[in-house]
Amino acid sequence: MSGQSSSPGASNGITPLQQMIASCSGAILTSLIVTPLDVVKIRLQAQKTPFPKGKCFVYCNGLMDHICVCENGNSRPWYKAPGHFNGTLDAFIKIVRREGIRSLWSGLPPTLVMAIPATVIYFTCYDQLCAALRARMGSHSEEAPLLAGAIARVGSATMISPVELVRTRLQSQQQSYRELKEGISSAVKAEGWRFLWRGWGPTLLRDVPFSAMYWYNYEKGKLWLCEHYQTEEPTVAITFISGALSGSIASIATLPFDVVKTRRQVELGELQAMNLSAKASSTLSVMKTIVAESGPAGLFAGFLPRLIKVAPACAIMISTYEFGKTFFRQCNQDRLLETRGLSLDTSHT
Repeated sequence: MSGQSSSPGASNGITPLQQMIASCSGAILTSLIVTPLDVVKIRLQAQKTPFPKGKCFVYCNGLMDHICVCENGNSRPWYKAPGHFNGTLDAFIKIVRREGIRSLWSGLPPTLVMAIPATVIYFTCYDQLCAALRARMGSHSEEAPLLAGAIARVGSATMISPVELVRTRLQSQQQSYRELKEGISSAVKAEGWRFLWRGWGPTLLRDVPFSAMYWYNYEKGKLWLCEHYQTEEPTVAITFISGALSGSIASIATLPFDVVKTRRQVELGELQAMNLSAKASSTLSVMKTIVAESGPAGLFAGFLPRLIKVAPACAIMISTYEFGKTFFRQCNQDRLLETRGLSLDTSHT
């Protein structure tokens, strides 16, 4: 497969709306598969260190990280703590037996409200940007995925950041929408519009390098696998493997920024839960604190859990997305051939 035709950015034969539908399908499937893993992980964490009221924890549906606040210790949040779990498999079995299988997707609906639009914006922007950059970069077109991935992530993170702030406030405080609006308005007056993008910087420090590396390695890996297996069109298996490998590489490289971002998010969430407006620590100061407490290895804390979560999420998302685009492209081609056939029949008559 040539570099142009193999790229998601080379979206010839598919409309932006169809790209959105394909990415939306991928987002939903990824969330349905990955969410139970994170629910079990948090339940095991709560068992070892019970969450007190006002404690924040990170919840991930495979697409985005979300900060959640415990309102009444372990009795109020999605993650109840009945009995004792002896491990991951044991937790899966006991949660399903005691609480029903739906408990494995606790908290999914509210996070999808943000995760799906963010994913649709991100993937569609990447496709359009990559196609435009490839056409303009000439001999440097191989670097287009790297640049397009970085720009698309900046755009989606910037658009979603204020919504994330509002959602965190709704979760942490029992407020009506009117009270929430008044609270945010007063905060904006006191601190300026930058208040709405709190935590935006640390998010970009992790997500932009991740996105750039992910798309660049994904395109390279997919092209190499297509050449290796002598196929012009990437199969679902090829896109799945390429997505998993590129996601793994990017997650390992950006892990220190993920550790810092998580700590800062939790810090800000707990300040908001206590209705405090103290300023969160800077990224550099958090890094220094982590190194002082745990040494340089502390910046790579959670290496295996992050890898186990990110690799399959990336693989499922990209393979579903590519399959959806291939499906729509084929439908469009069939419709075009049918239209041409009718036109020829009409001209002959």
